[in-house]
Amino acid sequence: MATDSTQTVILDNSGIRRALTRISHEILEKNKGLADVVLVGIQSGGAYIAREISRCMEIIEGERVPVGSIDITLYRDDFKQQTPHKSVGKTDISFSLEGKRVVLVDDVLFTGRTIRAALDALMDHGRPCCIQLAVLIDRGHRELPIRADFVGRNVPTSLKENVEVTFDDKQQPVEVVLEK
Repeated sequence: MATDSTQTVILDNSGIRRALTRISHEILEKNKGLADVVLVGIQSGGAYIAREISRCMEIIEGERVPVGSIDITLYRDDFKQQTPHKSVGKTDISFSLEGKRVVLVDDVLFTGRTIRAALDALMDHGRPCCIQLAVLIDRGHRELPIRADFVGRNVPTSLKENVEVTFDDKQQPVEVVLEK
């Protein structure tokens, strides 16, 4: 748990579980089940959240939805401004995206620039039927016209604040902290 006086826990482990269960139900409802639905998480927090949503959906439907992960490093609009030796992560999409209902997953939605980069990266892997966006936290401050279809929790923040999702050594989300 966060103990610093400038940090506030906004979702504990139980709150995260409830939010992910709700997101899972909403995805299933909007897509009328699992047919042609795949999850793709943005490295790294979004990939961890996507696996958790897949587990929730399996409990609900009795069937596992395919899960992949995508690294957006080379698609970022600030890539050239970053250090010259920034390491590129791994994209792992072991299924076709052609005609699929892709649910792109991230942990925190902020300016929308990460999502824009992820959309570009996804399109290099195929042409999905549609792309929907699921996020655990939406903190506002969009710089691009991007909106999440599924949100665990809206947390209005100032630009000086930060929202951090912490994960344990098994990549399970533990808590969401607002840092002031």
